[in-house]
Amino acid sequence: MTRTSYLEKPHSTAFSPHAVVLSGLVKTYGSGPARTTVLEDVSLAFPRRSFTAVMGPSGSGKSTLLQCAAGLDRPDSGSVMIEGIELTALDELALTRLRRDRLGFVFQSYNLVPTLTVRQNVTLPGELAGRRVDSGRVLDMLTRLGLAEHLDARPAQLSGGQQQRVSIARALLSDPAVIFADEPTGALDSHAGAEVLALLRNSVDTGGRTVVMVTHDPIAAAMADAVVFFADGRVADSLLRPTADTVAARMTALGGVR
Repeated sequence: MTRTSYLEKPHSTAFSPHAVVLSGLVKTYGSGPARTTVLEDVSLAFPRRSFTAVMGPSGSGKSTLLQCAAGLDRPDSGSVMIEGIELTALDELALTRLRRDRLGFVFQSYNLVPTLTVRQNVTLPGELAGRRVDSGRVLDMLTRLGLAEHLDARPAQLSGGQQQRVSIARALLSDPAVIFADEPTGALDSHAGAEVLALLRNSVDTGGRTVVMVTHDPIAAAMADAVVFFADGRVADSLLRPTADTVAARMTALGGVR
């Protein structure tokens, strides 16, 4: 397997060229005979201002990896560093603040509040954090995402692609250093999915952010700078400058796209 910067020994300082550094992650569920190891001594480093796709067969551990990297779950052992901050050393309050202030999240289920309008959904995190929300910036963001005519609409009045764009606007308005996306196109048609992927790609190319995306779709993965492949709780391979065909071939070798 060709080694790349994604598989090199991670840097651990605040001046690291990597935005997210995972070292020796172990995560298990259950106990006794039912104990299952989901992550087994995983070390990865995601470069700043990069777009990385994480892929693997069902049950390979890729979603658990994302949850631990984003501070949404805690590993049993190992280290998670984001922008030089050690997540595993933070208490729950400090971890919540870090997620709120430095990280963005985009999920397949959108996670919008159904009773709130588009405008209210995107400003909610800032208001909960006690931050002043710049209404002009909100309008500009929603306009650029093609949502200016839907400011007062509620999620049920929007298409799936529009709802996902609202969730991306919400993530971007917090000025995150890193955006974690878990199957962001999984519930969308091909056109809406392409729009969402373009927005994530643009957040790296022009916004200088780092995106880590779990996906099962080779076409989605081809939008990334690199793909990290998971199998049986370990990093199995990596691929720079992916295409849909090369990604699909690697996935077939690992047990198929599921």
